[in-house]
Amino acid sequence: MDSVPLLIAMATLPLEDGSLWYETHGDGQPLVFIHGGWMNGQAWEPQVERFADEYQVITLDVRGHGKTGATEPNQYSIELFTDDLEALLSRLEVDNPILCGLSLGSMVAQEYMNRHPDHAAGAVLGGAVRSMPPMDLPAGMKPFMSPLPALTTTLSMTRPETIFRSLLVSIQATTGEQWLSVDPAVRSSALDAVGEISRREFRKVFGALYRYEPADLSHVETPTLVIHGEQEAPLVKQQGRQLVSEVAEGERLELSNSGHLVNQDRPDAFNTATAAFLDPAAQ
Repeated sequence: MDSVPLLIAMATLPLEDGSLWYETHGDGQPLVFIHGGWMNGQAWEPQVERFADEYQVITLDVRGHGKTGATEPNQYSIELFTDDLEALLSRLEVDNPILCGLSLGSMVAQEYMNRHPDHAAGAVLGGAVRSMPPMDLPAGMKPFMSPLPALTTTLSMTRPETIFRSLLVSIQATTGEQWLSVDPAVRSSALDAVGEISRREFRKVFGALYRYEPADLSHVETPTLVIHGEQEAPLVKQQGRQLVSEVAEGERLELSNSGHLVNQDRPDAFNTATAAFLDPAAQ
């Protein structure tokens, strides 16, 4: 029997101040993938290949990233990224989506669940982080400790990729681990994606990550799976455990031999865990 060709659509969603690039693959229950900071929808390629035969897989490039590129606002926020996600789901007439977010994308998924506590059919959060930095700070102190002024100065003299490399060195010195990825090819691809981001957009995305204040998710009824790599930063793992304890139905899984980009370091294991979570009867 001949295989059925995979339906792939590439399009843009007009916004008031730009346009959002997205792709849809296959047909079925909507499964929406939201990438991490300074990456793009191509980071989900192993998951698109695995799930597009069973689901309507939707990937997007968040503002400032990939083919969406720069948009007009001087300041980004996780809330704005979530507004865009809501607009895209409305455009595609998607009800009860399954959300799969990595890092920044996990924040967008959490904000969506906060707004719609029983709307999403499920959520898989890879490299899940609730705030940046991943620690509790005294109330009202975060704006006064902001690294954004120093970042602006540094960006005037060097490229985003160089700054990102410095961040990796700092995290590795703190954790003693290859935090971003244990796979040199995955790490190289991620750095290439960062290199495509302009200085202005890099700062805007960094600001969105830093300023985000996570909501209490105890009202969220969406079944949620948090997946961390073994070499994830300890404070991020701690936030993942907190997230799982808050939602009504939460599970947490840690995959060995993997870092923050757990879906690319261990794609088969990530896909297997996701499939079992979404449809345990099929396993």
